[in-house]
Amino acid sequence: MTAEEYEALPEEIAKAIEIVDGYVVYCEAPTPDHQTVGRRLANSLERHARSAMERGHGCVTVNNYVDLRLRDVPLLNRRPDVVLYRCLDRERGERLRAEHALLVIEIVSPGSETQDTLDKPAEYAKAGIPHYWVARLDGTGVSVIERYQLDRATMLYKHIGTFMKDEAGDAPTVSNPITITIDWAELRF
Repeated sequence: MTAEEYEALPEEIAKAIEIVDGYVVYCEAPTPDHQTVGRRLANSLERHARSAMERGHGCVTVNNYVDLRLRDVPLLNRRPDVVLYRCLDRERGERLRAEHALLVIEIVSPGSETQDTLDKPAEYAKAGIPHYWVARLDGTGVSVIERYQLDRATMLYKHIGTFMKDEAGDAPTVSNPITITIDWAELRF
């Protein structure tokens, strides 16, 4: 499938697929728990993004389940669970592209382990997205967040830390790509 063919698809079809090297990949609908966590992660990041903007760090915003164009030829179009991106780098209505993205988060589901831990990180790294997180669920919500940062010399992600929910409920804070405090209670379903 070409970019032009993809652009001509009805939205209800486009939102159910990703395009990998020009081939259509059907995306199974996320479970309600997966959707809840994705929305809550996006809401949390949105609050932190607003705070960063108020402190003069430029315009950043968040979306979930939105098309992210990694490459035009052969077409590589993913739909990450959550993406934090610079809003001033793109014209209103312009397609979201890898160069706009600061952080992509994928929520691992039973059927997405290989895609979310091998395929997508390789694609996001090659496209130059600076940060990648993997969120893992337990029976109550997000229990682990694995953080990766792009090594520009190799264009691969380097593991920079793992946060695990603990009984004390500690809320870890990271400073890159923006300052974010992870509130485990907020990421429950």
